[in-house]
Parts: sequence; C-alpha cells; structure tokens
Amino acid sequence: MKKLLTLLITALLLISLILTGCTSTKASNKKTGELIFVANGEDFVRKGFTTKDGWKITFDNVYVTLDDITAYQTNPPYDAHSGEDIRSDTKVSLDGPMMVDLAKGDENAKPILVGKLDNVPVGHYNAISWKVIEGTKGKGKGGVFTFIGKAKKDGKTINFNIQLGKEYKFLGGEYIGDKRKGIVEEGKTADLEMTFHFDHLFGDYELDKNDDLNLGALGFEPFAKMSEKGYVEVNMSQLKEKLTSTEYNKLLNILPGLGHVGEGHCHAVELE
Repeated sequence: MKKLLTLLITALLLISLILTGCTSTKASNKKTGELIFVANGEDFVRKGFTTKDGWKITFDNVYVTLDDITAYQTNPPYDAHSGEDIRSDTKVSLDGPMMVDLAKGDENAKPILVGKLDNVPVGHYNAISWKVIEGTKGKGKGGVFTFIGKAKKDGKTINFNIQLGKEYKFLGGEYIGDKRKGIVEEGKTADLEMTFHFDHLFGDYELDKNDDLNLGALGFEPFAKMSEKGYVEVNMSQLKEKLTSTEYNKLLNILPGLGHVGEGHCHAVELE
C-alpha cells in the first residue's frame, strides 16, 4: 500500500512538472513587440493658419489631457459610424492621465510622444479609444483643451488664452493616412496616433466659405469680440454667457468632432 502511494505521488509530481514546463514554453514563445502612442494637432497647430474669418493664428501652447488610452485588435474592423463600443479580445492600455502640449516644437516637429508599451502581443491594432479630460495642473489646469497664442488681422493683434470643455471619450477605427499604423511585428515598434482637427473649430481661410468645414466652424471672430486691450481669456462657462445661443450651440456641436485617427472620424461619448 505504501509503495503504491509512493508511486502515485511520484506520478503526480511528474505530471505537474510536465504541465508547468508546457506553460513556461508557451509564455516564452509568445511573440511581442513595442507600441508607441502619439498625439498630433497637425500643421494647423505647429505652423499656424488663417481662420475662416481671416485671423492669422499662431499657437504658443495647445494643452490637452489624455486618459484611458487603449489600443485594440478587432475583427471585424471597428466602424466609428456605428456608434457602438469597441469589442476586442486583445487590447492593451496606457496608464494616465497625462497632459501634452500639441504645439511643442517647431513647424517640422513630429507628433507628440504620449507613451509606449513594451511586450505587447503582435498583430494589427486597428482601433483605439481615449478620453480627453479637464487638466489639473499648469497652464492647462481647468480646461479640456487650452489654446494659448496670438491672432492678427488688419493690423490688430489679440493675445488669447481660450479654455474649452467638455470631457469626451473618443473611439476610432483604423488610422487613415499615408501609412498604415498599429501593425506590431515581433521585436519591432509600431505606433498609433490620436489626431485632433482644430480647423473644425476655427475654419480654414483657404477653403471656400461655403465649404462644409467652414459652415460648421465657429471661426475666431466670436472670441475677438470678447477681447479687452488686445487680450482675451475665457473658459467654457464664460463662453456660455458671452457667445450667442447660436454660436454656443455650434461650439457644442464642434467639440465631439475634434478627435480623429488621421483623417478617420471617431465616435464621441460625452463623459458624465
């Protein structure tokens, strides 16, 4: 009986060792790479631009606070126009929140590095979600988006500090641009981009005034009218009081459309 018990214990130990060995081998053979997350305000932020109503704008800073950044491998690909949440068995997340200055660097600067993840499973991360939330420190404190810079028109210069709310979660599918992004190969690095289209807010003088983008944009003139002695500093609650109801409602319609993945649109969910 004792001999039989010894044999059973030995057999169980061998099985345990075999199973442990299989698990270790599987883990060690798991293919991984690196995934970098960047944020991009595009040339409108880095080089400046002329708004739909003729104001030449240059930015010193454009602060935005990002949180809950998550990349997904989805099949079928996520469709932002569906208005649904992203479903995925493989996803990786970046710790936050973190405030970035989209205007950092010169006009040739690359998109702003937000963070990176090592040892992520290989595959195509063809969807991304992130939140924009109110900043809690520095010049961006109190704003979801904080624009600091100068606007010039007809010999007049206005220095501005414009803070916009509200908080949103953006959900986007595959990046649309010159190159595909998010394809992680073993031992290699891929990147994903959170893009912001601020021409949707200010418009673009180079486009026809009846272009859909300009018709939906607010422009800079409503902010210019608030300036005193060449300076305007305003936040979201003040804008509600100082803008006309039409202008304020237009602003509310613009904010959920600021987040993109390259030229791809995002689904936006307002946070409670």
